[in-house]
Amino acid sequence: MSGSYGPLFRRVIYPAYETVLRRRGTLAYAAEYEANSWLSTDEIAHLQWRKLERLVAHCWEHVPYYRARWTKSGIEDPRDIRNVDDYARLPILTKQDVRDNFEQLKSSRHRGRLLYKTTGGSTGEPLTIGYTRESYERRTAVMFRGYGWANAKLGRRALYLWGVASQGFKERLHHALFNRRMLDIYNMSDANMHEYVREIDRRRPEIIVSYVASIVRLSQWLLKNGVRVHAPQAVLCAAEPLYEYQRKLIEQAFGCQVYNTYGCREFMLIASECEQRDGLHVNADHLRVELGDHIFASTERGIPRQVLVTDLHNYGAPLLRYANGDMASERKGACACGRGLPLLDKIEGRSMDALRTPQGHYVGELLEHLMFDTPGIARFQAVQSRVDVIDISIVRQAHFRESSLECIRASMHDAYGDGVRLNFHYADEIPLTPTGKLRVAISTLCASATAVMTQLTLSWERMSLDPVMVALA
Repeated sequence: MSGSYGPLFRRVIYPAYETVLRRRGTLAYAAEYEANSWLSTDEIAHLQWRKLERLVAHCWEHVPYYRARWTKSGIEDPRDIRNVDDYARLPILTKQDVRDNFEQLKSSRHRGRLLYKTTGGSTGEPLTIGYTRESYERRTAVMFRGYGWANAKLGRRALYLWGVASQGFKERLHHALFNRRMLDIYNMSDANMHEYVREIDRRRPEIIVSYVASIVRLSQWLLKNGVRVHAPQAVLCAAEPLYEYQRKLIEQAFGCQVYNTYGCREFMLIASECEQRDGLHVNADHLRVELGDHIFASTERGIPRQVLVTDLHNYGAPLLRYANGDMASERKGACACGRGLPLLDKIEGRSMDALRTPQGHYVGELLEHLMFDTPGIARFQAVQSRVDVIDISIVRQAHFRESSLECIRASMHDAYGDGVRLNFHYADEIPLTPTGKLRVAISTLCASATAVMTQLTLSWERMSLDPVMVALA
């Protein structure tokens, strides 16, 4: 499609479809969110608190689960929750809480009128969430805002490297109208990489949106084989943490700027980078995001903590202080772009993927850097089922040297301690998850940690010390 299609789609086709035909408020919400982004930090905090007050009152009156649990915690009236500090003492909502209390989490005012989605997550254990039509429209609108900061506006010629199930005629037509092409990455391998390159050159996308693992793997193949490919105007990374060395690798291979985004299936887009690419702006006018101490995390500044999310507009089956299983760190200060939305520094990935020392410290990105900086390693995966044992699988390339293992082993012993046994294995391939992602680290230690953390925060009256909370207003 020509370059004139994007403006035509944004100004005529999509408004006619979304506003007139489907009678949805997506574009009105998009205009609202665009205006909100230029409010000051204090104004956004005030706006968020007004929305949060209304949501808390609604949950008290119409959502049986919250009234019962808050009453058990010593709250006799929603007006007891007077500010964000009071709100931060409310019990955390876990995935298991949602599974066990799904019907009780539905609002009495919205029964029979909810939309639903089910996610298996990294563990494959199903989780169904409910949400309202307004919540869906607002989620779509805030995604348009975040993608627009990378100039990935509606109707621009886009190519997605994504986990795609078989597509029928309706799905293909839908994507064609949006001017995007979906490439399935489930079967990506070195043997068929040229097919992805051919499609990028044929499509000549202005924007590429991809899972991090997929675009990194394609970038490595391009650089290794000296292959040049069509350069889009930007690459947007999603679904997995993006590390700086990966950003540089992608930029070298594709010759364009790379933008980071952060979201999850329960809420869609949570935060994204603007033109400055200096932290991810949290959609604080749409969600409330808190960073709470992880049970194993140090209290040092900048250490990643568990992400807690509240959808401020889902009144149908509200998720308040929901632990989505991710870890992130806060970015202090304001962005040079002038937007008042607060910033996340890094998304560290799933808490279940955090490897620990016997002393309980989270090590962070060390393993990624070690493997990336070692020549001859194509992919790897570390599994920690005991605190004193880590099993590392490595997919080797032709120029891999056995002596490299000793350097990796020494660096890992420095980080994890000599009391941790490191078992190295060679593998022909490391499979992706059912959702098309590469888990480079897997820990089965976190299930018990999460249970302990939940018990520690069950009741604000029983706590001898308030948990250290950083609220991203």
